[in-house]
Amino acid sequence: MAGASLLLILVFTLLSGLGDAIGFVYAGKVWQDDRFHFMNALKSVLGFQFGILMYWCAAKYLVAHGVVDAEVQTLFWFGATIIGIALISGQFLRWAMFDKAVAVGVLLGITCLMLRTAR
Repeated sequence: MAGASLLLILVFTLLSGLGDAIGFVYAGKVWQDDRFHFMNALKSVLGFQFGILMYWCAAKYLVAHGVVDAEVQTLFWFGATIIGIALISGQFLRWAMFDKAVAVGVLLGITCLMLRTAR
C-alpha cells in the first residue's frame, strides 16, 4: 500500500507541475503585441486549474505520509513545475552549459531541503 501511495504522490505531483507549467507558459503569452490574447489566458487558467486539482490530490497522500508542512509540499510542486516549464518552453535546450549546471544545482538543493525538512 505504501508503494502505491508513493507512486500516486509522484504521479499527482508531476501532473500538478505539468498543469502549472502550462499555466505559466501561456500566462507569459497573454500580453503580446500590447494586446490581450484571450485564448492564451484561457489556456493559462485551465492549466492552473488542473495543476491545483492535482496538487490537492498529491497533498492528500503527502499528509498521509506525514508531510504536513506547506513549505515541504510546495518544494515537491516547485521542482515539478520548474522542470515542466523548462521542457515545455523548449528554452532549456538552448541554455548555456553553465546555466544548465546552475539549474541542476538548484534542483539538487531543493531535493536536499525536501529530504532534510520533510515531516
